[in-house]
Amino acid sequence: MPLHRYFQLDVFSRHPGGGNPLGVVVAADDWSEAAMQAFAKWTDIVETTFLLRPSTPAASYRLRIFTPTREIAFAGHPSIGSAHVALLSGFARASEGQMIQECEAGLLPIRVEDDRDQRRIFIQAPKARVLKVGVEPGSLLATTLKKVKLGALAPAFVEGGRRWWLAEIADVASLRAWQPDHASIRKIALDSDSLGLCVFARSNEPGHELVLRAFPAGVGIVEDPASGAANGLVAAYIAHAEPDGPLARGYTVSQGREIGHDAELTLRIDADATVWVGGQTQTVVRGEVEWPWTGVGNGE
Repeated sequence: MPLHRYFQLDVFSRHPGGGNPLGVVVAADDWSEAAMQAFAKWTDIVETTFLLRPSTPAASYRLRIFTPTREIAFAGHPSIGSAHVALLSGFARASEGQMIQECEAGLLPIRVEDDRDQRRIFIQAPKARVLKVGVEPGSLLATTLKKVKLGALAPAFVEGGRRWWLAEIADVASLRAWQPDHASIRKIALDSDSLGLCVFARSNEPGHELVLRAFPAGVGIVEDPASGAANGLVAAYIAHAEPDGPLARGYTVSQGREIGHDAELTLRIDADATVWVGGQTQTVVRGEVEWPWTGVGNGE
């Protein structure tokens, strides 16, 4: 039974324990889809990824991303963490600070920035589309947001690799104190084929310009400590709605403090509105995994 290198990480954090955990299996080309899903269920981490040989010469590697219940096309923190492991393990190399990730969402460019002993990795978020702006009176979303004061931007339904409902809250204190109805958010997510609801507020706190909370009830998660995909869509929406605003070229985000984390994400927005999501990753566990269902066709 072959052994595979395995890493467990803390993504979007300057220190272990602050960000979003991720498991990464290296060189998993001999794993069946059933084996990947079974292992992701066993790890019970919000996402587990599998590094594979690319299917096109244009890509540095191929990535498959699994929650404990299903495979997903794209997510931000699994992409950042997996790129970190691809470099750390020698599975892939950067050329002039650039790599290309192949995943179900397409070929996504990655930037690698090394500053002394700190490495930040940025992934280009899938192109976003604003599908809907505003909330219908009497809708479940309107009821869910009724007890919190909204901010300047109208709530919106945005798609880009994944779908999220977005809502700006008037101030950070209200955002941090808000206790939403998670059952309602789950119904909103399932009815709209989205991940759920992401709320954000502009901040005057030191070190960041935005505070964000993400509730991906559509995949059974109450609250995400650090969501790259959700942050990418928020950045795209802000750039779309306020192209000349103070956040239109990027900012730093605080996420996860309400649930005992302290994640930090950096958003960069190019002149053409291309969004880059990035941050630091901490390696917490290095080892090998021995899983019984590794052969193609086994366990299916």
